[in-house]
Amino acid sequence: MIDMGMLNLRVRGRRRRRTGRHAFVGLLLLALLGTATAATAAAPARTPSPVAAAAGPSAAAAAAARWGDRRLDEATFLTTHNAFTNYEDSRWSSVNQAESVRAQLDNGVRGLSLDTHWYERSTWLCVISFGSDCYPSDVYLCHGDCKTFAGATYALPRQSFHGTMQTVVDFLASHPQEVVTVFLEDYVSAEQLERSLGRVRGLPEMVFRADQWDVRGHGWPKVADLVTAGKRLLIFSDRSDREHLGVMYDKSWTVSNYWSLGDLGNDLGCVSRWSDVSLDRQEPGFRRLFTMSHHRNVPTVMTAALDNGAKLRDRIAGQCRTATGGRDPNFVSVDFHRLSDGSGHTPASIVAELNARP
Repeated sequence: MIDMGMLNLRVRGRRRRRTGRHAFVGLLLLALLGTATAATAAAPARTPSPVAAAAGPSAAAAAAARWGDRRLDEATFLTTHNAFTNYEDSRWSSVNQAESVRAQLDNGVRGLSLDTHWYERSTWLCVISFGSDCYPSDVYLCHGDCKTFAGATYALPRQSFHGTMQTVVDFLASHPQEVVTVFLEDYVSAEQLERSLGRVRGLPEMVFRADQWDVRGHGWPKVADLVTAGKRLLIFSDRSDREHLGVMYDKSWTVSNYWSLGDLGNDLGCVSRWSDVSLDRQEPGFRRLFTMSHHRNVPTVMTAALDNGAKLRDRIAGQCRTATGGRDPNFVSVDFHRLSDGSGHTPASIVAELNARP
């Protein structure tokens, strides 16, 4: 016969052992969860990207400290004429700048003028260059025709437009308080420009759209607001059919003086580049940006040194400020931006002086 008492004791013993095992497992899970929670709390937060960080309160405070209350049309930026023709980015025989586009940005330049041209791939150039000029059809930076004179109208290695714009965007990504403006002397179609810009990583998030900010209705925003919003790249073109790309038509948004000082560097008058847009043009609620060019027909190191010091400073104060109705330039465009005449004034120091004016 089965001893029912002993059977009941064995069953109750098994239940107690199961209950003990379940309790142990539960305690182990709670301990593991607690460890994971503590590790998560202790882990450092991921560093946001510069564009994402621009929206935070600390970035806004930094922007206000860096730029104050100045609107875009109250700030002045050092700008390089034909920034792409330099000794470092390609093998140019005649240049306007001595250093690469990236070095220009690193050394305080915040405006770049670039010439965009379409280059159709040439089998002939590929053959006669023994394979060194076998570039695909694309938008390149040329100073005239992209096939005529190597070193003069184009240079090798060929400088793609999208590659140079990637340099600009990468600089902005690593310098979240800075604003850069690109001026295009534009010889490509809107479709070609769009395809080239579309290959620049991170560009759409940085481009400032004057239409979306209703600049015509409210005027230019504060520079600090552009920085906080992450919209720190302005692009202008001398072609009017690409505003849908975020590329502003310069004749609609700026005033500009005639670009040349002449062969002898003595044409110091400040007259408008466009006969139908005077330098002192007034528009209700909106003030155009003023681009001031200060360079000769043919750039040389010697003439740039003569032009870039006291002559530049005096021309701004004596001619251009009067011609524009008392305003300072927003962009000061020069050749060989680091050279000066030994007067103690350089393009960079003159720009800093203008930004310090009340």
